[in-house]
Amino acid sequence: MSGATEPLDLTATLETIDRWVAYRVWHSRLPGAQVAIGRGGRVELSRAYGFADAEQRIPMRTDHLFRIASHSKTFTATAVLQLVEAGRIGLEDRIADLVPELGGDAIGQASVRELLEHTSGALRDGLDGDFWQGHRDFPDRGELLAAVRVTPKTGPGEEFAYSNLGYGLLGLAIESVTSMSYVEAMAALIIAPLGLTATAACHQPDRVDDYAAGHSGLHTAHRRSLLTSVDTRALDAATGFTSTATDLVSYFSAHTFGDSRLLSDRFKRLMQRRANPTDRRKPQGGWYGLGMDGESFDEHRMTGHGGGYPGHSTRTLLDPETGLVVSVMTNAIDGPAAALASGILTLLDDAREHPTADVENDLERRGLGRWRNLWAAIDLGIVGGRVRSVQLPSWDPLDGADVLEPTADGYRIIEGNGYGSLGERVEVSADLLRYGSMSYERFDDLPDSPA
Repeated sequence: MSGATEPLDLTATLETIDRWVAYRVWHSRLPGAQVAIGRGGRVELSRAYGFADAEQRIPMRTDHLFRIASHSKTFTATAVLQLVEAGRIGLEDRIADLVPELGGDAIGQASVRELLEHTSGALRDGLDGDFWQGHRDFPDRGELLAAVRVTPKTGPGEEFAYSNLGYGLLGLAIESVTSMSYVEAMAALIIAPLGLTATAACHQPDRVDDYAAGHSGLHTAHRRSLLTSVDTRALDAATGFTSTATDLVSYFSAHTFGDSRLLSDRFKRLMQRRANPTDRRKPQGGWYGLGMDGESFDEHRMTGHGGGYPGHSTRTLLDPETGLVVSVMTNAIDGPAAALASGILTLLDDAREHPTADVENDLERRGLGRWRNLWAAIDLGIVGGRVRSVQLPSWDPLDGADVLEPTADGYRIIEGNGYGSLGERVEVSADLLRYGSMSYERFDDLPDSPA
């Protein structure tokens, strides 16, 4: 499916996606979000929703900065593979050959490849990972080296076991080979060549007012509290990056096959390949390559990465064949970035399956938008070449979504679940919708968010 032809014009579909995301952000009591969608290196949608700071009611902007956390690993892996491609690092080099302080330690025997794919055996965050809760500072170089000297939990190459410490070591390796700080190396190797104006490899304290405020989750409280962004120090290579959804579309677009700005296709395939299942109990589930993860949505194979930082949750998906990129930033620790990205992809895939070219160009836009009644909330939206009853309260926007055929005075439901109103009429007036036998009222504006 990844090689399918893209629709020529996604304008109407993107409008439908925009309304669905706005509703999901509101319905989830999420403070705010950014969404950007691109194809072929072009940003086709960039939107902001809700609030950058829910307490002060500061509206979210598309240029508000986010801590993108483990997205950082894709930058680190890209830089390492650039150095491998240039012959300056070998994938089977021992990390001790690049970080000599580890010469007498078990973790020093792990290879660059094993660190990239999380099979080095290094602990995830050490014996005390409470820097993730703000109880202590993130480790500096000395503390990182001390943390990885703890006996590895598995032998090198034995099992996928995610490790922030392992990527911290890759950051030290980059410094050793380039004779630059990690932040300087990322700027020189990736950020500057792509012109990423909102992206940096670490926290930017001089731009504190430009960050979307982080918010706590609702899993233990009825209200969210603000969380402070901090320096991730020696773990910048694992989790330190700052960016926006729009910049990430530009960055991940450079990982599309045929784009040689960062890596050759040979090394992009190496980076994105299915190296290890992320859960060995689910061998057909998600996987991890060299700094990028992947999953299949129906038959659509996507790669990318997510990120969880205190107060921010983010997810980016890339189709390396077509250059489709979906990037979602949320400013809550429990933000449903992955669910939003998945729902957006569902709508885009349906648009590709039923492209705009299959319908008349003068398709009337009667009744498009949000409608509600006591039982349901739907969005009559164009998805590809069809009008669909997008399900607003669902994380799968097309689960139960009917297909509507335009008629002289409204629509007729031509595809759908037999428990619904299949085959019946949909009558549209300015502010009233009769969907089968049930009436709905329009609600274009959402109430103030309770976040």
